[in-house]
Amino acid sequence: MTTDEMLPMLNKLDEVGFYSLECWGGATFDSCLRFLGEDPWERLRTIRKNVKNTKLQMLLRGQNLLGYKNYADDVVEYFVKKSIANGIDIIRIFDALNDFRNIEVALKACKQEGGHAQVAVSYTTSPVHNIETFVEYAKTLENMGADSICIKDMAGILLPYDAYELVSKIKESVKIPLQIHTHYTSGVGSMTYLKAIEAGADIVDTALSPFALGTSQPATESVVATLSGTCYDTGLNLKLLNEIASYFDKIKDKYIENGTLAPKMLGVNSNILLYQVPGGMLSNLVSQLKEQNALDKYEEVLKEVPRVRKDLGYPPLVTPTSQIVGTQAVFNVVTGERYKMVTKETKGIVKGEYGKTPAPISDEIKQKIIGSDTPITCRPADLIEPELLKMKEEIAKYMEQEEDVLTYALFPQIAMNFFKERQKKLYGFNEELTDFENKATVI
Repeated sequence: MTTDEMLPMLNKLDEVGFYSLECWGGATFDSCLRFLGEDPWERLRTIRKNVKNTKLQMLLRGQNLLGYKNYADDVVEYFVKKSIANGIDIIRIFDALNDFRNIEVALKACKQEGGHAQVAVSYTTSPVHNIETFVEYAKTLENMGADSICIKDMAGILLPYDAYELVSKIKESVKIPLQIHTHYTSGVGSMTYLKAIEAGADIVDTALSPFALGTSQPATESVVATLSGTCYDTGLNLKLLNEIASYFDKIKDKYIENGTLAPKMLGVNSNILLYQVPGGMLSNLVSQLKEQNALDKYEEVLKEVPRVRKDLGYPPLVTPTSQIVGTQAVFNVVTGERYKMVTKETKGIVKGEYGKTPAPISDEIKQKIIGSDTPITCRPADLIEPELLKMKEEIAKYMEQEEDVLTYALFPQIAMNFFKERQKKLYGFNEELTDFENKATVI
């Protein structure tokens, strides 16, 4: 969705009375640059300018920031600083492996800049995960200084009665607020929220009805109506919500018609309960199989996903681990031999480049995937030299704002294309005229 499409409703969204609006971070940064040619920082400033009363929230992948690899500490600290300076109030920080060493720097930077540091636990089920595991995670995060905790159920596999038990036990163990995030992919999201609320959850994540359900969240209006008149009444204005939803219905229709939004992604897929494949991962698998002319192997790949996940130490399936496990499962099936072809990201998981996996990886799998390489046991980012100054030098001739270096750090190639196009629009010259004196003369 373009920023211009959001603008007419920003003031009204601000009037509703939400706890917060998650409007940035996650995949939105990449989408702005890659598909819309928009500056994500300008989008954030525009939203902040029009949303004066409601907290703005973003999703941050710990040491991965909004990208797909670990970044140096100086990049993480600067990114958090600039996110808060441009309008973010709450940063939801998570690590795909629940290796909390990977969230330390972002958490500390957020609190230092006066932001609200919400740390998310990536929810999953496996032989090495249970209710007590997540209760211990919550205690650890409270002790680390988290301002609130989020249970991030990215695949929509947190079942209603499990949610009741999980929330009850966490609320008994920690004092800070607890937020629940689920997806509707498996069809149980609204029921999960109701039981979580009854158990004491403080906040739940919902989406306006035009963009709700399926791989998205339960519908805001439905949750508000359900709780109306009870001791859990949200106090949100249902008429105003319906007015906003009517506007976005038209936007939704446009994106369905042009093929950007697949109606299939708004339905229920019970396979999730068997294979734990999040919505974004499902669409990636379909895309990869189409490229290989192997869409007929879709069910086979779904069955291979949990096998690969077991081999890699039962990582929760969330970005980037979901993409890593999914891609490896595709290769295993399409090549006809498991681990005949191994991605560098799979090697990275096994080597410890992403952190410590929930369960140890067997020596057999290590030998097959990384051979005699020595695994990393320290915090992965400890091995990364400071990067910020070098990156500033690399793009000095393209910088229009301090934040540009962070855009470049996250997505170098896409950022460079964006910067070059921006220069053409601003100054009417091509990349050949790039030294600062020429640029200054044009100005």
